[in-house]
Amino acid sequence: MPRTARVDAVDRRIVAALQRDGRRPFTSIGRELGLSEAAVRQRVARLQAAGIMQVVAVADPMTLGYQAIAMVGISVDGRARRQVAEAVGRLPEVSYLVLTAGSFDMLAEVVCEDNDHLLRLLSDDLAGIEGVRDTETFMYLRLLKEAYTWSVAPTEDAPAEVV
Repeated sequence: MPRTARVDAVDRRIVAALQRDGRRPFTSIGRELGLSEAAVRQRVARLQAAGIMQVVAVADPMTLGYQAIAMVGISVDGRARRQVAEAVGRLPEVSYLVLTAGSFDMLAEVVCEDNDHLLRLLSDDLAGIEGVRDTETFMYLRLLKEAYTWSVAPTEDAPAEVV
């Protein structure tokens, strides 16, 4: 989904601050950037409304009792890419979905209660989507790294901030 809202250097610094700590008070961010709390709040609301960023709690599904987490590579019939992506994106087990170039047309991260649940998802739900040609499943054995603190790309008028 393309993002059309304009993002300036101040917005990027706000995003970087929230990447480091999503619960950081707007007053603290405002002090750091020379802005009022209201200005930070307004910018964050605009960025969220535009779909540019979201602030969420990130949990490890395995520690919450989910036993089958996998990345599923999906190959689709050429002209069905959009319809397949929409159908896959509606599946509640799918936590992450991207269109790709390479061996697969898309990759979907799925979180399932157990292997039986994963089998139903693969055999019934995914296989039942018209246009899905083939899938390959990569089971997660252990989550080793999940980071959301990658550096926010700088604008031409602002140097990159290393986070």
